Amino acid sequence: MIVDSPRLAVVGGRATLVVDGGTADVARASGGRWSSRPRELLDDWDPFWEWAHGVEPEAPGLPALEDLGPPVDEPRQVFAICLNYRAHAAEGGYDTSGLPQVFTKFPSCLAGPAAAVEVLSPRLDWEVELVAVIGRRADGVPEDRGWDHVVGLMVGQDISARDVQHAGAAPQWGLGKSFRRFGPIGPFLVDPADVPDRDDLAISCAVNGETMQSARTSHLIWSVPELVARLSSVCALYPGDLVFTGTPAGVGNRRKPPVYLVPGDELVSTVEGLGELRNRFVAPAS
Repeated sequence: MIVDSPRLAVVGGRATLVVDGGTADVARASGGRWSSRPRELLDDWDPFWEWAHGVEPEAPGLPALEDLGPPVDEPRQVFAICLNYRAHAAEGGYDTSGLPQVFTKFPSCLAGPAAAVEVLSPRLDWEVELVAVIGRRADGVPEDRGWDHVVGLMVGQDISARDVQHAGAAPQWGLGKSFRRFGPIGPFLVDPADVPDRDDLAISCAVNGETMQSARTSHLIWSVPELVARLSSVCALYPGDLVFTGTPAGVGNRRKPPVYLVPGDELVSTVEGLGELRNRFVAPAS
């Protein structure tokens, strides 16, 4: 795959541009003008991204998926939306009327696109998602300006320990979905202008080669700009914040019988125009 427009990656812990079939270390290529930390780039995104479009690759070839970290690794806030595809809500018997259902994933759960994930639950489930990256502060933003505040899109996985999520008198959404490496994202941060249709992208995931989820992001009940408007009506969104926008039907705990991830499984998550995550599942470290 040759990438003509720049995409932001993290290679060896450093912000890196992927462009024209090669890579350029941001800090080196800019002579120190720009940081090697993605969060600092997002804090000053517009002039950085203008500069990025004129960068030539320093080295040929694309980085291996295994060498990539999460493209955004220090978000202030990570929002996640549940029941945002009608078919997914229906498979669980949930009502989709009313406002978006929001929870948070803790930033420490974020991982790279090829991270190995420990099986820390006997009921470990998958949830492929489109992830929106905020790059311009949003506070009380109207829906028709929602996309103006999103500077990047990524593939995401909201890996879920269903036993922890549903323990107790009420669901513990955030806790059950925030074990270490339960939030793989990447492989790159992609400008929404560089995808086929930012409002209608194919989204899917497969376990050991078998497709489990397949839909389009146009099936979202609350679109990306609607989510930016709703979230920013309650609290300010800051550059680097992430919004996991919801998962389609086909999760493991709604299958008959249920299917869960076990050591040795490979989970491949794909969003059209954004690339893929390829995560292996391993036994917990002793």
